[in-house]
Amino acid sequence: MLAEFKTFIARGNVLDLAVAVIIGAAFGRIVSSLTDDIIMPIVGRITGGLDFSGYFLRLGPVPQGYSGSPGNYAELKKAGVPLLGYGEFLTVTVNFLIVAFVIFLLVRAVNRMTERQRVVEEAAPAVEPADVTLLREILEELKRR
Repeated sequence: MLAEFKTFIARGNVLDLAVAVIIGAAFGRIVSSLTDDIIMPIVGRITGGLDFSGYFLRLGPVPQGYSGSPGNYAELKKAGVPLLGYGEFLTVTVNFLIVAFVIFLLVRAVNRMTERQRVVEEAAPAVEPADVTLLREILEELKRR
């Protein structure tokens, strides 16, 4: 069973998938930072200083011993207050749209490169193998005799 597992792991597509998952996780963190630290503050500035991550509706009562701000989404969520965090949802949606757009651009670029390579391969004349060339020369020589 161990040998079979080693064979499974050593297959190229399993390793490719592992690399893709690791790179995808790192890419997701980069996009989250881009959204949270760059794009959403700019959108907030354009819309008059709004911070979307703080938009929420409280769906239940605040616990008796709660001493934090009643307008702080993160503190209320940590205290277990039921919240409808539509601002956080908006941030995550923008995150998704950015990731989807970047992946679209990557796939588009790869498709264009693949298409260019295909056109170059089709345009280039096929090189005849040496043995076929030699056989043609022998045939021509025999025809001349």
